[in-house]
Amino acid sequence: MAVCNFVPLFPSPCPNFLTNIAEIGKTKLFSRIAGKTTCAKWRIDKNLIATTNLSIQREYQNGHSFMDEFDIVHKRKLENIKCLLLESKEEDPIESLILINAIQRLAIDHHFQEEIETILRGHYVATSISVFGFYSLRDVSLLFRLLRQEGYPVPADVFHNFKGKDGKFKGHLRRDVRGLMELYEASQLNLQGEDILDEAAKYTSQILSERLPELDSEIVSHTLMYPYHKSVARLTANFHLKKSFEGINKCEKPLKELASLDFCMVQRIYQQELLQISTWWEELGLAKELKLARDQPTKWYIWSLAAMTDPSLSEQRIDLTKSIAFIYYIDDIFDLYGKPDELTLFTEAINRWEHAAIENLPEYMKICCKALINTTNEIGYKIYRKHGYNPIDYLRKTWASLCNAFLVESKWFASHELPKADEYLENGKVSSGVHVVLVFSFFLTNVVGSTGNAVHLEDISDLTSSVSTILRLWDDLGSAKEDQQDGKDGSFVEQYMKEHRFSSIVQAREHVNNLISSEWKRLNKESFRLNQLSASSITKASLNVARMVPLMYSYNDNQRLSILEEHVKSTLFD
Repeated sequence: MAVCNFVPLFPSPCPNFLTNIAEIGKTKLFSRIAGKTTCAKWRIDKNLIATTNLSIQREYQNGHSFMDEFDIVHKRKLENIKCLLLESKEEDPIESLILINAIQRLAIDHHFQEEIETILRGHYVATSISVFGFYSLRDVSLLFRLLRQEGYPVPADVFHNFKGKDGKFKGHLRRDVRGLMELYEASQLNLQGEDILDEAAKYTSQILSERLPELDSEIVSHTLMYPYHKSVARLTANFHLKKSFEGINKCEKPLKELASLDFCMVQRIYQQELLQISTWWEELGLAKELKLARDQPTKWYIWSLAAMTDPSLSEQRIDLTKSIAFIYYIDDIFDLYGKPDELTLFTEAINRWEHAAIENLPEYMKICCKALINTTNEIGYKIYRKHGYNPIDYLRKTWASLCNAFLVESKWFASHELPKADEYLENGKVSSGVHVVLVFSFFLTNVVGSTGNAVHLEDISDLTSSVSTILRLWDDLGSAKEDQQDGKDGSFVEQYMKEHRFSSIVQAREHVNNLISSEWKRLNKESFRLNQLSASSITKASLNVARMVPLMYSYNDNQRLSILEEHVKSTLFD
């Protein structure tokens, strides 16, 4: 048996270099988000950028040797957990699953991909449907979720063992709170036609909600609100860092020590990226051209942070954020500024992708077009140098299709003649901008190369469609508008009610929620298929974009994204 040597933490888990940045974030850097009157700006004070960059450089120079030692301790603790993980596989297979679950919830699973894959493959090979019958509800649910989310074809039939002769879940399960929580988590990976998982989701959510007053309400509420499969682990990691994990007593302390160190190191990376994005956006100068356009580099960056959580993908996150910034900016041009004839010329210029086509545009459109073309070409060239293929034709076509969809919508709104709900939704899936984000993600993460040429861009069309539909429908469910965003927008809910005159707003919203639920099942199916082709980078990005949607469009009564604000504060500055 391997021997694991434990390394004590530093007196403080974050060296001065990290702590100073965090303090800046709490006091000044984050004021644009946390402030009561300016939160809608979602941006960093431009005067702070230069000061903070200088502070980072000085701290790094003064504490370089300390940072080296910090990295050494992190690596040692990493090896300790790998050792414990492999030990648990041999000594207690169920404990190995619980440990994997804890590692994933603490958002440090990128360090253990090989070990996790080895353990789960072993479980899949050794486990049959009959064997599932000997496990508890908690164990079956956990094993089902971990295997299915990695692409292993585990049937939902394994849960029939927990039903009685009457076809209902057995009565004694009501008392198994941990089992109910894990069953609820497992039900989130349901596919079309898996009625037992639909039933499990309703059954568990109802019982857990009813029993909240007598339970650890914080843990149960968090599970109901943020099931693992529909949450971004990076944004919820801080919550789990402060809570206990059942079933991993000897591993919990070293695991949380590693997670604390890792949290500080990753936080530093994210803060530096955010500063780079803010500097780039400030120097680009587009925010000065259109005063009503959204100026929200922090919010744009959070999309990228969620889509690509692996700390090593720093350059990719920055480039993806640049594309997201243009999606928002161009949307505001169509929604708030452009005249019909100007918008037609703008769309034609994007379709032609030539500087000559820009000359007849108004100045503010000309500046935007040039910046978009130059930025996209730069990203395309980077991908070419790194991976050996030029994606620029695909990238420019995504911008053309986005602008084409924006133009269609602008003509609808100008004529006051909106189409039927289904036609509106089909165009809205493109105007959501999701396809731009996922096409850029596809090339930035080198999906073609990582899958041995087995997965191409057209292979993710269904994946993109599902995420786009989820975003568009969630967006239309929301009633709040962002600061100063008073342009013309349609709504699937409104169009649906016009076609179904006897439908109330409650019925229409219920219909939309059912559509979102169905789209999640399609998304699960496509993710499952692509994971079997080793295309996990694009499936993770797609799932994480879908997971971010509720946070991005859940406004409170004060028209603030308070839940998102808390997640951002916790992830970047706590």
